[in-house]
Amino acid sequence: MQHPRAQLRDFLRACRARLTPADVGMASAGRRRTPGLRREEVAELAGVGVSWYTWLEQGRNINVSPTVLDAISRALRLSAPERVHLYLLTGLNPPRDGRIQRATVPTELLNLLDAWRSGPALLQDKYWNIVASNDAARTVFGYDDTDRNCLISFFTNARYRSMYEQWVSVAPSVVAAFRADVAYAPDDPEYIRVIDDLSVISPEFTELWTQHEVGGRAQTVKALHHPDVGDLVFDKTTLSVADNPNWRLELYNPRPATDTRKRLAQLLPGRHDVLA
Repeated sequence: MQHPRAQLRDFLRACRARLTPADVGMASAGRRRTPGLRREEVAELAGVGVSWYTWLEQGRNINVSPTVLDAISRALRLSAPERVHLYLLTGLNPPRDGRIQRATVPTELLNLLDAWRSGPALLQDKYWNIVASNDAARTVFGYDDTDRNCLISFFTNARYRSMYEQWVSVAPSVVAAFRADVAYAPDDPEYIRVIDDLSVISPEFTELWTQHEVGGRAQTVKALHHPDVGDLVFDKTTLSVADNPNWRLELYNPRPATDTRKRLAQLLPGRHDVLA
């Protein structure tokens, strides 16, 4: 296995070799003995010194910063995974992607949500926005077209709150978990939007937010008292989506030794297999 510095050298050379001046909007000057951009051209595009970039590509032990690595990533037209790889090879932790993900949900993932016959299923992004959900989630939790963010709905959806008998005791841990997520990108405008929007309409959220408590997503059991069918108790499983690390899939399964499965069959008559 190569030393990371040797891997860094080979990686940067390979990325440089696959580009031409035309690819990056530069005029080609002089005859080229080897394909790809020259080191001085990469340095010019990244706004760094030629000597410094040469030392980096040679794998020398020099100090690097996230700002410079991002500039080199842009100069070499690196993809998101390649940018992460560059960070790791230089010994830095790659930052979380702060861009708002607006990727279309793959049909296969939508089919999985609809095929989850045991109960509610939700697809969230890292801002807790609801990217997609199945019919059971909307019926059981009382969501409608105005429910677009799980945190905002937790505080503002009156029907959901009335069903959640442990709401008061759970609310601090919910806010603490959101703060833990925000800490990865506190200046992200989408996180700021969620916080600002909720602060305007929910004094309860504002009070909890000012306490600066931080925690993980510890809720694995969700108990509701539905007005139509009574008590529902679910085991919640949260899964990461490999194709989009900013997405989380939440699946709710009726808790064994409860009447939840039978009551769901009454609430969702079209899903007879919830009794299976």
